Amino acid sequence: MAHHSLSRSEVRAVDERAVCEFGMTGLVLMENAGRGAAECLIGLGVQGSVVICCGKGNNGGDGFVMARHLESSGVDVRVLLLANPSELAGDAAANWRILELAGTPRRVLGQQVDPAEITHECSQADWVVDALLGTGTVGAIREPYCSAIAAINRSGRRVFAVDLPSGLDCDLGTPISVDQHGVDQCVIATHTVTFVALKRGFENPVSRQFTGAITVVGIGIPQMLMAAVLIRSAVS
Repeated sequence: MAHHSLSRSEVRAVDERAVCEFGMTGLVLMENAGRGAAECLIGLGVQGSVVICCGKGNNGGDGFVMARHLESSGVDVRVLLLANPSELAGDAAANWRILELAGTPRRVLGQQVDPAEITHECSQADWVVDALLGTGTVGAIREPYCSAIAAINRSGRRVFAVDLPSGLDCDLGTPISVDQHGVDQCVIATHTVTFVALKRGFENPVSRQFTGAITVVGIGIPQMLMAAVLIRSAVS
């Protein structure tokens, strides 16, 4: 299963069928992803604090779950939310609420961010977790994410990307967009944890300058489902 790379549409199909046909709720999938990512990061060695930069989608939700499991393992963790809590929905909102109730250190930056502030927050950490944007991202990167990506890259810290570096095209393995100065708007990660299987874009050698080393983590998807999605994709 882990040897086949998944396209953006295949990733979406796996998730949708896991929920609709196998009854695996989105909360279960997010829990498995976030816990697996946290375990991967701990395995890499955490010598100090971890700052988790989260967007408003499911990638950010994975980051919320990571924060809970890292904190439970004794890691000093801090969550930066680049959205307003009212923008969160579904499984991501549920996991943010858990962090609120648990008193996990967190800071709401909203949509109007100061890049220098993000860089300062990140520069104090041993690891910075990129949980901003996921595999479904298409089109030019917009604020506050373009500023956050640049700030993370300027921090000089080790960066751990969740599923893929924010700003990297899932299918092509190249940055989705560049800024007005021609700089790639893509996180440069030290290590990437990716879920279920490698992503199609990772086959492009160019992608490695952004992903760093890659670890594949399972989230409990049945192999039968994976096989069905891949067969359907091959036929179409």
